[in-house]
Amino acid sequence: MVCILFGVRRNIHIPYLFSFVVGFLFGIAVDVHESWSDILPTDLSWRILYFAVSYLLLCVGIAIGNKSRMPLAPADLFPREFSALTEKPYSRVKICFDVTCLTVTALVTWVFAGGIRGLGLGTVLAAFTMGKVIGKIGEQLEQRVEFI
Repeated sequence: MVCILFGVRRNIHIPYLFSFVVGFLFGIAVDVHESWSDILPTDLSWRILYFAVSYLLLCVGIAIGNKSRMPLAPADLFPREFSALTEKPYSRVKICFDVTCLTVTALVTWVFAGGIRGLGLGTVLAAFTMGKVIGKIGEQLEQRVEFI
C-alpha cells in the first residue's frame, strides 16, 4: 500500500515509513488487550455493545488522525493519502479500499484455507460503512476544532 503511494507521489515520502511503526505498535496493543478480553462476557448483547463502542472509537480515532495529519497505521494511511493525492472523496476511497481488502481476504482464505475465515458480520458491516462515518465525524471535527 505504502509502495503504491510512493509510486503515485513519484518519490519516497519519509512520514509514510513511520506508518509501519504505528501499525506495529497498534498490533502489539491489540495482542496485549486480547489477553485480558477473554474474561469479558460474550453473549450476543455484549458482543453487539463491544462492536458498537469499538466501531465508534475507531471512527473517531481515525477521523482525528486524518484531520491532524498524524501518522496512522498503513491500512488507515492509504485511504487518507490516496484521497488527497487523487482529490477523490475520502469516504469513497475508504469504502472501496476496505471492501477490496475484505474481498481479497475472503478469496485468499477460501483458496488456501478451504473456506472463508475470520470475516464476520461486523467486519463486513464495518467495511461498507466506516468510510462514511469517519467522513461525517471528520466534518463535525472541522466545525468544532482547528487543526494546525
